[in-house]
Amino acid sequence: MPTPSSEIVTMTLLRYTGPVARWWAFTQMGLGPGRFRGVAGLQTAKMLGSGAGNGFSILPNLGVYALLGVWTDEAAARTFFATHPWWAAARRRSVEQYTVFMRTAVVHGEWGGKNPFQTTTEFVATQPVAVITRATIKLRHLFGFWRFVPSVSAFVKDRPGQLLSIGVGEWPLFMQATFSVWTSAEAMMDYAYRNPHHQEVIRKTRELGWYQEELFARFHPYASAGSWAGGDHQFNH
Repeated sequence: MPTPSSEIVTMTLLRYTGPVARWWAFTQMGLGPGRFRGVAGLQTAKMLGSGAGNGFSILPNLGVYALLGVWTDEAAARTFFATHPWWAAARRRSVEQYTVFMRTAVVHGEWGGKNPFQTTTEFVATQPVAVITRATIKLRHLFGFWRFVPSVSAFVKDRPGQLLSIGVGEWPLFMQATFSVWTSAEAMMDYAYRNPHHQEVIRKTRELGWYQEELFARFHPYASAGSWAGGDHQFNH
């Protein structure tokens, strides 16, 4: 049973165009986290870059960034998005923004030596589900890991039941994360466990110990704001 808690998680995607806006966004990877210290109710904040294409690439996409937030409650998150100067600046400079509000249903592993998410809701297979995976790849296994990424990322594109999928990360190559949203757990499981390329990565991970650290978390999205890549995926649960 999940521990009663008002904690929520947000994942925000931002798209920038033009050299000035993109340069500003790039600088936030180093400067942004300091701006969030002291934000009321913000327990964890992580600025994330993305890879080219759908994000699963060794080449960076300097136009797409993400902000992961863990909040004491929804009111704290809403206040940040309504009043914080950094968010106002990011929104002004970006051409597209999309935020998903979520409650944590399942989490295993660690991110930066700790688990940043607290389980706050039961997992319901028929509800929409969002998934965050994150791993620190051992340097000696970088080549082996990235050799499998193109086939896996090609298979995830336009999968039935997939609403959104993007590769993000704190550092290129060796600190990688994914964020995906699905219409149901069945759709997500169909990709994760019936995709031969994905299964091969899982097998290699277990056999070779690719990761120094890894985390897997499932969430139930319950609200959203904005749009992404022309889609208007709204959640109201």
